[in-house]
Amino acid sequence: MVARAVAKYVKISGRKVNRYTREIKHLPYAEAKAVLTLSPARGAKILSGVLHSAFSNLMANNKNIDEESVRIQEIVVNEGPTLKRWRPRARGRADRIRKRTCHISVVVSGDELKK
Repeated sequence: MVARAVAKYVKISGRKVNRYTREIKHLPYAEAKAVLTLSPARGAKILSGVLHSAFSNLMANNKNIDEESVRIQEIVVNEGPTLKRWRPRARGRADRIRKRTCHISVVVSGDELKK
């Protein structure tokens, strides 16, 4: 069984989230959840929510899956649209502020238990 969860237009830079995707890629769900829970960063908390959503989607489709058998198959963090804002500077100039967003996609897979 395979399930996925997607979070779009998340108001954080993809670079800040991608740091944690490299740490938890291809780990079991329980281990990845522990790593993200212990991390204080905001990107890890957002990624933890998307991971939990993918796990919940997997459990909704099939109740016979054990949590220990669930593994992270794929995590993708793509760049979303950038909001452009302007900040006034000295002598009548302006600097651009880029407020970046990202799209996070998580795919988990699990083996069914034999009855």
